[in-house]
Formats: sequence, C-alpha cells, structure tokens
Amino acid sequence: MFKEALQGVVDGTEGGLAGLLMDFEGIPLESYARQDAGFDIEAVGAEVSVVVKAIQRATEMLEAGDTKEVSFKSAKLVTLIRVLNDNYFLALTMDPGGNLGKGRYLLRVLAPQLLEELA
Repeated sequence: MFKEALQGVVDGTEGGLAGLLMDFEGIPLESYARQDAGFDIEAVGAEVSVVVKAIQRATEMLEAGDTKEVSFKSAKLVTLIRVLNDNYFLALTMDPGGNLGKGRYLLRVLAPQLLEELA
C-alpha cells in the first residue's frame, strides 16, 4: 500500500522524482523513485530527518505549535516534507520547475490515509 501511495504522489506531480515514508530515526518504511531520479532518496531522507527534528525543536522553543510541513529548494531539486506524527514523515523530491502546489496537496491528502495504516 505504501509504495503504491508514494508512486501516486510522485507520478501525479509534474516534475516528481521520488517519494519516501520514513521514521525520524532515519529508517525508511518505503520509497519510490523514478528510474531517472539520479539520487538515493533513502540517503536524502536520512539526512533530512536530522534537519526536520531540529526544526521541530525550534518550533517547540518558539511555542509555535507542531511542525506540519518543511520544504527546501536547491538549484537542482525541491524537497517537500509532510510530518505525519512524532514518528514518521513523508517526503517528495521534484524538479525545481515542477508543480509545487500539486505536490503539497497530494502529500496533505495522503497523510491521513497513511496514518490510519500506520496505527
């Protein structure tokens, strides 16, 4: 179920390259990458988990509430992170010219379905 869901997000987003469901310890539950992605999404996710945990600590210190979404853009990639709960997050990596809004929407819609499966 997880792989098909990730594939749906990646293939359903213009410019989508790879998707990942991972825990905050850097252990991937499932991933999907197009053959032309050119990078290891699981390695990216392991590094991103450290960054997202730091952002979560910062929002707690600011008393800003729970972290829901994080995104970062480089010259060659955009990565969207949707925090599911204290244990898991979703990631979508895409081309910088891809449809960022569609990617965010698909991650937001998928999140409750995955949480139900993870329970």
